[in-house]
Amino acid sequence: MRAANILQLGVKELRGLARDPMLLILIAYSFTLSVYAQSRAAPETLNRAPIAIVDEDRSPVSARIAAAFYAPHFTAPQLINTGAMDHLMDQGEIAFALDIPPNFQRDLLAGRTPTIQLNVDATRMTQAFSGAGYVETIVADEVKGFADRYRTSAAPPVDLASRVRFNPGLEKAWFGAVMNVMNNVTMLSIVLAGAALIREREHGTIEHLLVMPITAAEIMISKIWSMGAWCSPRLRSRST
Repeated sequence: MRAANILQLGVKELRGLARDPMLLILIAYSFTLSVYAQSRAAPETLNRAPIAIVDEDRSPVSARIAAAFYAPHFTAPQLINTGAMDHLMDQGEIAFALDIPPNFQRDLLAGRTPTIQLNVDATRMTQAFSGAGYVETIVADEVKGFADRYRTSAAPPVDLASRVRFNPGLEKAWFGAVMNVMNNVTMLSIVLAGAALIREREHGTIEHLLVMPITAAEIMISKIWSMGAWCSPRLRSRST
């Protein structure tokens, strides 16, 4: 295996790629619009999920629960009646509907275990799975704080001081963009190497390569390093 053959064949592949407009458009799309669209398409956490509350108790604890839902996870809760709950959920205007039953506060203070009904629009799969846990935690914290008359915040014996350097706001889209760049680099490494071999077949030069004093390993390594060299500067520029 000779390094000079691998170098010259790789340069040839770079020249062939520069004359292929469709692959150049694919590369430009993979590192621009594709990264942006995928990072914004499916956030990992709730973002302004619409919620409605059916307050049949009209008590201080129910008002406290309603005031606990706020941005950025939820929109301002809509106070609706029981009849409008199913209609709004069928229309897709709300993702969560919280039904607080009558005499909820009275049963709570009497030591009983009243229940609150949570209706979830399961067609919004990302929000349904994570949002139900958010709602349950918020309601449980507010009810416990009301029943105990104070909020408990036990100090842990060891505390961590986290400092985020490159993403201070912990924006999920930023993390998603980096992951999508890595995914696209992996995809392009496969597509471009395969396209280079197909291009040899279309141009009728694959037979010339096979009869030349070079090995099949030199041919494939040249295609891999040339395509990797094409993607690496773009990866570094977007990572920085």
